[in-house]
Amino acid sequence: MSDAPPLDAAARQQRFIQRFVGGVPHLATLGITYHGHGDDWAELHMPFADQQVADPDYGIIASGAIFTLMDSAAGFSVNVALKELLPIATIDLRIDYLRGPGPRATVIGRASCYRLTRQIAFVRGVAHDGDPANPIANMAGTFMINRPA
Repeated sequence: MSDAPPLDAAARQQRFIQRFVGGVPHLATLGITYHGHGDDWAELHMPFADQQVADPDYGIIASGAIFTLMDSAAGFSVNVALKELLPIATIDLRIDYLRGPGPRATVIGRASCYRLTRQIAFVRGVAHDGDPANPIANMAGTFMINRPA
């Protein structure tokens, strides 16, 4: 038993964010950071970095890095919709790439968990480089929720 005082709501929220982002080492490798969340949505940012480049002539971020950004934003949105950090697994994730990001652009991934069942979460989202009305990609996914028995 700990003698530490209980955490207030803001401290619990900050610990939740740190556990999510810090629990996935390749997020740090790609430079993906937390930006914000609400009751059923999450937003992560991936600033441009040289190790993400798919085409050195244009400096455009590789689609695999964007896929990771969106999978992570979607998973985060599931956890905030659940209001707890539970193990989840991606069942299906579809990303429709509409265009490449601008050269040296920060890519923003925003996902919303729009439906929860006992075992499945349904998520949709968008990746953009500054204007959500001009997306880089649209995303739809389903996630399995691993609840304790």
